Amino acid sequence: MALTGLQIFKLMPKTNCKECGHPTCLAFSMALASSKIALDACPHVSDEARDTLGTASAPPVAKIVFGAGTKTREMGDEVVLFRHDKQFFHPTCLAIAISDDLDDECFTARLSEINALSFERVGETVAIDGVALVNKSGVPDVFAKRASQIAAAAFAPVLVSDSPEALAKAAEVCAAEKPLLCGANESNWEAVAALAKEKNCPLVVSADSLADLSALAEKVGGITKNIVLGVRSETPVQKLAELTQIRRQAIRKKARHLGYPSFVSVCGGDLYDQAAEASVYISKYASIVMLDTTDKASLLPLCALRQNLFSDPQKPAQVEPGVFPIGAADEKSPVYITTNFSLTYYTVEGELSSAKIPCWLIAAPTDGTSVLTAWAAGKFTADKIAEFIEELKLSEKFPHKTMIIPGYVASLKAGIEEKAGWKVMIGPNEASGIPAFAKANSGNA
Repeated sequence: MALTGLQIFKLMPKTNCKECGHPTCLAFSMALASSKIALDACPHVSDEARDTLGTASAPPVAKIVFGAGTKTREMGDEVVLFRHDKQFFHPTCLAIAISDDLDDECFTARLSEINALSFERVGETVAIDGVALVNKSGVPDVFAKRASQIAAAAFAPVLVSDSPEALAKAAEVCAAEKPLLCGANESNWEAVAALAKEKNCPLVVSADSLADLSALAEKVGGITKNIVLGVRSETPVQKLAELTQIRRQAIRKKARHLGYPSFVSVCGGDLYDQAAEASVYISKYASIVMLDTTDKASLLPLCALRQNLFSDPQKPAQVEPGVFPIGAADEKSPVYITTNFSLTYYTVEGELSSAKIPCWLIAAPTDGTSVLTAWAAGKFTADKIAEFIEELKLSEKFPHKTMIIPGYVASLKAGIEEKAGWKVMIGPNEASGIPAFAKANSGNA
């Protein structure tokens, strides 16, 4: 049962030292009760209080880890239902299925395709997280052989089998990689749970209904708490309903038997239908989604969606303000300006790079807002642009003193020319028009 702020306050040292970042111990207690801060933030809490509050203040969705080293992935540890309440912390993991019954050549080719599933987006590398080995052969030795191969893959291993014997043999050969074991159900849970505890691996527990899943998780919890809840309803609507109920019951009702990350499989069918269905589960509230496609056109949108959902909504993605060369730019190269909102900056940077004309790109400090948003908020104005030019001493760096501004803020032209002393050219409204504009005006800077 969750404790109230006043109940927690009775166990606090009551020093009001402010070292936790709150003005009083009561304020800290209220924040702890609503899962807005961790107990470790208080440096003076007693061991007795820590023991009492440890479970009560634990995140309603437990943190589960699989993979090892650079492949380590964390799931769960979430405290809110809605992103705007705080933020989501651990992005949904994407695992790509590979069958153990493929011949050696096909298996190697498929594994190479999976290892290549990494992308660049707005200056960050986004990639899948796991390789899910599915025991379609039904032969434990074959499953174990393939498990040794995926242990060397670029991503964390997931072992999918209903056979305790097959899971045991496969887990033995890749135990150091801390695989996620997927296969505990109503008929085999005792053996598989014992294996998970022995190997210290997380375990996916599945049942036909949410009530059965809760009951089974309670049984497995008596052996290991390293649990992931497997949702295996037949339709996307049912899966969505169960994922939502699991999160609601964990967050609002503090239902410990459902307070674990969740696993859902989206395999088979049209590639784009598969991607669309997976996008639903990324949004609501799957911790790991297993797919069987390596199609980059399907996976990149999922990675982009995940990247957006699991960013801090109170901190816009932004790049460091400054001036950056594109290509073999020199002092005679044209100078473009945009804001330091990551999506805007990298979109403009990509279009300038595709034009293959050396130039410079200024990322003006606008607190990570887009061009029109920053202009409307008074963060992208002639005065501020002139100040930034002066701060970076750009007039000394570029003798031509010519700048190209976005077409949407053409009204800034006269102000910049007056306050900064630079000549201003009006660029296209949309970034897609930059290559044609750059080629048409390459000799005008």
